[in-house]
Amino acid sequence: MVRVVSVNVGQPQTRILHDAPDGREAAWTSGIWKFPVAGALHIAALGVSGDGQADTKNHGGPDKAVLGYASSHYPAWRAELPHLDVQAGGFGENLTIDRQDETTVCVGDVYTADDLTLQVTGPRYPCWKVSRRWNQRDLHDRVYALRRTGWYFRVLNEGTIAAGADLTLAERPQPALTIARCFDLIDTPDDFIDAARQLANAPEASAFWRKMANKALASTGVLE
Repeated sequence: MVRVVSVNVGQPQTRILHDAPDGREAAWTSGIWKFPVAGALHIAALGVSGDGQADTKNHGGPDKAVLGYASSHYPAWRAELPHLDVQAGGFGENLTIDRQDETTVCVGDVYTADDLTLQVTGPRYPCWKVSRRWNQRDLHDRVYALRRTGWYFRVLNEGTIAAGADLTLAERPQPALTIARCFDLIDTPDDFIDAARQLANAPEASAFWRKMANKALASTGVLE
């Protein structure tokens, strides 16, 4: 059974990072700071109660209402980067999830927890803010290369959820489209043309990932 280890929320914060290693402006605003909360929280079509995003163009919305992240990644990050005390919520996720990761979660997966129903829409595409959050210049590149990105859900039925809740896999319409495979097909599209076609036409996928799949197909010279 898939289990929710923690439910994490946070409001956008503005921080100033002096001597920023990435060359960007020192002051920046983000909702990446998420922290575990006690008790059950309501999840609506646009996200978790008490949570917020600063960049609503690239984060949030119906196809990115909830961000999930594998709890198994945290021991690995702490071993590889011991100077970073990364804990649940540390990668900006709303749900830290046990017994699932990017190699086992698929686009279109439907999970239920009592009255709540969530559907996976695709990977989180890591950006520079992951590196800024931890003042680790190469972190977002590591996240991408290691496929420890997390994945987004849309909300099919609103409900509540709390740490310790079980998530039941109710449907798996796209078993070939794991979260990790989505990155494989945009990195080396010639090797994954069938998967790219499948993702481009998957109604369960977010518009962003359908567009990425079509772009990958175009780069191979394959016409849809």
